[in-house]
Amino acid sequence: MTFLPEETDVVILDGGLATHLESLGHDLGDELWSARLLLENPEAILQAHRDYFAAGADVATTATYQASFPGFARRGRNEHEAEALMQLAVELAKQARDEAGGGGVVAAGVGPYGASLADGSEYTGRYDLDEEGLYAWHRPRWEVLAGSHADLLACETIPSFAEARAIARLLADTPRTNAWVSFSCRDGGHLADGTPLEECAALFAGNPQVVAVGVNCVPPSLVGKLIPRLDGAPVIVYPNSGESWDPAARRWRGIADPEEFGDAARAWRDAGAAYIGGCCRTTPDHIRRVRQSLSA
Repeated sequence: MTFLPEETDVVILDGGLATHLESLGHDLGDELWSARLLLENPEAILQAHRDYFAAGADVATTATYQASFPGFARRGRNEHEAEALMQLAVELAKQARDEAGGGGVVAAGVGPYGASLADGSEYTGRYDLDEEGLYAWHRPRWEVLAGSHADLLACETIPSFAEARAIARLLADTPRTNAWVSFSCRDGGHLADGTPLEECAALFAGNPQVVAVGVNCVPPSLVGKLIPRLDGAPVIVYPNSGESWDPAARRWRGIADPEEFGDAARAWRDAGAAYIGGCCRTTPDHIRRVRQSLSA
């Protein structure tokens, strides 16, 4: 199954949801990140989705990347309340999609285990859980989002082979669920934990539930090297802006240029990418430029 619009050979994803929320003046400085606003200001999330659709995105990715049952529990929410918040994230994306004309796709964001730790380990793959532990940790949220009315699950920033295997098992457990799977890479050929990208991509090759396999939150400069290593499914790429995260200072360093990002998207399409968007530090301006560049 694919979600390619009839009029184009590329699906335009949204950009950094948290980045745009911060640009709108919202403080996301805690472990829940964008999911914090599911508790405090869901209207802000709705507006961010609206802005990405207005910029030309075909896809809204929900504010559940960093949502988890343990994370909500630490904010005093029980399991029922946490589930309701995750469902709310899907409903907000659906509302924005419907307001934009109803032709878009809602992808329920499934962030890696490391995202819930808020310690940057989604970029290293250095976990305190093995495959079995990761499978057990993911399963409760997975069941909620797989049972929601999202069109598919966006399994994002997966940094390790063990977590990729856990995701493959969860897909097998929910045969009516579609997903894309996107990895966090440390260079032009390896996941953050050092596993060759081809080895991880092969876990999902030929799986009819998987609409695309690729990479996200990598520097744009690595995308051209990574695309040829992906085979067996449509390719999805949504890099960060090219800025780098300084964990000691807890800030991004560098300069983002939407025009250069949009121009680079043409090369990614020509190299075989069928789904293109942005991740951290990309904005509606980046997505607008991607849409313009690929439509030229």
